[in-house]
Amino acid sequence: MAVVATGFFDGVHKGHRLVIDTLLSEAHRRGEQSVVVTFWPHPRIILGKDGDSFRLLESRRGREAMLLGLGIDRLETVEFSRDFASLSALDYIRMLRDGYGCTELVLGYDTRFGSEQAGPEDIARLARTEGLDAIIAPAVYMPDTEIPISSTLVRSALEEGDARLAAELLGRPYSLEGAVVEGNHLGRTIGFPTANMALEDPMLLIPRSGVYETRVALDGAVFTGLTNIGTRPTVGGNTLTVETHILDFDEMIYGRSISVSFIDRIRDERRFPSLDALRAQLQDDAGQIRSYFQNY
Repeated sequence: MAVVATGFFDGVHKGHRLVIDTLLSEAHRRGEQSVVVTFWPHPRIILGKDGDSFRLLESRRGREAMLLGLGIDRLETVEFSRDFASLSALDYIRMLRDGYGCTELVLGYDTRFGSEQAGPEDIARLARTEGLDAIIAPAVYMPDTEIPISSTLVRSALEEGDARLAAELLGRPYSLEGAVVEGNHLGRTIGFPTANMALEDPMLLIPRSGVYETRVALDGAVFTGLTNIGTRPTVGGNTLTVETHILDFDEMIYGRSISVSFIDRIRDERRFPSLDALRAQLQDDAGQIRSYFQNY
């Protein structure tokens, strides 16, 4: 027997974590397993008009690892398809009961599922007609507001370049993972070698273009980074890249995996009149980060 929470949980933000905390508490109280039933791919990719442009806050691997890391007993991933989307809320509740041994549903304040997109109150009522208990976890709000935290809100913060707000909503800095690939080596010629990332999942949301203070995880160690997202207009670039200068670090790391976590956005990306001017600005950017740590 199991207590079940279900949803996509994109980003596993603070609101999602309250749902999982409620799931764990209920499962412990009842002496049953805690189970999360999630989906892949995201419903908007299959059903949404913006499926081609929609971007995720976490890769499948990262999201599943994060959910399991919260202490649940089991994670089940269902393939999301148009046929699956045609199930009514009642059919889905019966699937959770018969397929996963669900005795109680834990719902988020904004949970919706089924072809009719039933909301939490209706889902709870339907669950009870099928002999299941149901509990609705409350919303978690942005500090000093009545705005509930959501994946949409996190995406909006990142699209605006507000890394600090995104971290507040997520409960951790937003990060991108990927392999280091070779670039044009321009950074090394001006004294700022960069690690260019090929994203682990091209569906991940890339924050607004600009220069960011970051943390770079590499082989279990964490370094401070200066990350540029943009097209490198000073050298006539036209392709969006994510490249990071790791402060006080000078190793060749091509082919190795890194994780870049976004702490704060320092400035816009812009075109400089010369490489010397670009170098001077990068020195200022790095100095700003070092000064922060000294003062902190």
